[in-house]
Amino acid sequence: MNYGITRDAALTLVKQHIENPNMINHCLAAEAVMKALAERIGEDSEKWGLAGLLHDLDAETHTSLDIHTRETARILHEKGVAGDIVEAIRLHNEQAHPGEQRSTQFQHLLAAGETITGLIVATALVYPDKKLASVKPKSVRKRFKAKAFAAGANRDIIRECEVAGIPLEEFCDISLLAMQGIASELGL
Repeated sequence: MNYGITRDAALTLVKQHIENPNMINHCLAAEAVMKALAERIGEDSEKWGLAGLLHDLDAETHTSLDIHTRETARILHEKGVAGDIVEAIRLHNEQAHPGEQRSTQFQHLLAAGETITGLIVATALVYPDKKLASVKPKSVRKRFKAKAFAAGANRDIIRECEVAGIPLEEFCDISLLAMQGIASELGL
């Protein structure tokens, strides 16, 4: 399929716009999670992976949630990236688009999928070896319930997985497994 950008071009674009290695890793983690979620529900994993990879292009230059994703959407639109990818990316941060809400499974799962990556990384970092391989699905679910743990990982957004038809426990398991699959790339 043609989405207006290849995976290689998308990764190049990420590296052109994002300098922080942790933020690049976040994008790679979101890509892996989105691909796994797409496979789970029978959607196009390449397309969903691109959304995960590209979702935070303007995160370093537009740190305010009041404007984050606007520049990313502009850049991707100019590049000719498929409209539904751009729209899912744009709406993963509803705060920048007052009056608009996520409405599709793709939009809900991008928001939930990119958000849970922070919770999973934080969970790995409390282990002595700081490795994703050591993290058990039960641990992620336990940390999810501890609201003070990784407080920046908005639990309401993560729970949007259920609106999209994936139970929270299964969503946590799928996301962890996806990130464990690229642990060496993430340095975790």
